[in-house]
Amino acid sequence: MTVTLADVAARARVSPATVSRVLNGNYPVAASTRERVLRAVDDLDYVLNGPASALAAATSDLVGILVNDIADPFFGIMAGAAQTEIGGPGDGSGRAGGEKLAIVCNTGGSPERELTYLTLLQRQRAAAVVLTGGAVEDPAHQAAISAKLAKLADAGTRVVLCGRPPLPDSEAVVAALAFDNRGGGRRLTEHLLSLGHRRIGYVAGPLERTTTRHRLEGHRDAMRAAGLVGDEEHLTVHGPYDRRSGYDATLELLRREPEVTAVVAANDTVALGASAAIRDRGLRIPEDISVAGFDDLPFSVDAVPALTTVRLPLFEAGARAGRLAMGKETPPPGGIATIAAELMVRGSTAPPRVG
Repeated sequence: MTVTLADVAARARVSPATVSRVLNGNYPVAASTRERVLRAVDDLDYVLNGPASALAAATSDLVGILVNDIADPFFGIMAGAAQTEIGGPGDGSGRAGGEKLAIVCNTGGSPERELTYLTLLQRQRAAAVVLTGGAVEDPAHQAAISAKLAKLADAGTRVVLCGRPPLPDSEAVVAALAFDNRGGGRRLTEHLLSLGHRRIGYVAGPLERTTTRHRLEGHRDAMRAAGLVGDEEHLTVHGPYDRRSGYDATLELLRREPEVTAVVAANDTVALGASAAIRDRGLRIPEDISVAGFDDLPFSVDAVPALTTVRLPLFEAGARAGRLAMGKETPPPGGIATIAAELMVRGSTAPPRVG
């Protein structure tokens, strides 16, 4: 049954005209009234501009791309590649053909903002939604996301996950393109172990992120296989995926364990911060301490020395997500594809110093 503007008005205990003013933003409304109306809209899942039953299942020319941080190259590369496929090549005439309007929604890593953007895209009858990056490992949030994506799919929206593991028990997703973060983390640490490193510090990302857990699990799998157990927590520091976190966490690692000979960073940006902290302590890379990152972002090869890292095909994954969102490409079997990670060995890692 289609929810009408009158239904929202009744739920919020206001007139239909007041609901219209709140949704259109064309007339001042008391803050308490506005909040009551918006809560009713959320509770009833009212779809803006969809009162006519003939339009209820129709989708618009809008596609939403959700990212944690558009300033982070990890997300910017994927979003840009997806947007290219979604927008289409055009014919140079300025006229719209089969293209869609892709908008990038920056959540700032907030689970609440992620749900808010999905609700807004639902109201706009988005043709497709692409969610990028790791998911928050909170059962309540995962349930809320699954429910929201199911409603989007029921309305005709194509949902694609890019760089994010599949949702449990969710049939709303056209395709989930998941990076092999666990395998990449394992191979990176195996490389350091093969060089002779045994005291390896790990600067991890936020505790609640799937990306953090999978990369850390890969690292610890390699350490356990080498018979190195017992110091996992002592040699691990968590923080945001940014340079400052890498700097502070590395100083903490060196305080906890002055004999550390290598530092693995949660991503390349964190690795830059780790490198700065090591240099500020008067140590050399890789002569005194090796440093490794993850993602192979564009700047990693230009770092001094060039950063050993794990390459994720971010552009290729984003472009594929865009094609899947537009229905230009057949989804993978079962709707799930694991994208391989490649070890890139460069100058920032070397055997530990002897003596």
